[in-house]
Amino acid sequence: MSKLKITLVRSLIKRPSNQKNTVKALGLTKLNSSVEKNATPVVLGMVAKVKHLLSVEEV
Repeated sequence: MSKLKITLVRSLIKRPSNQKNTVKALGLTKLNSSVEKNATPVVLGMVAKVKHLLSVEEV
């Protein structure tokens, strides 16, 4: 299973609460914070929902 490195690159200020909750559920707290997650369908769906706020790389 491939891994993804997900980085928060845009601010959550003035974003809808569902987008803020999705970013929080991914484990991202501050700007430029990163997490590594397995590329499961659940994680890919969450990333797709807030792709305009994130940078995603395969590890």
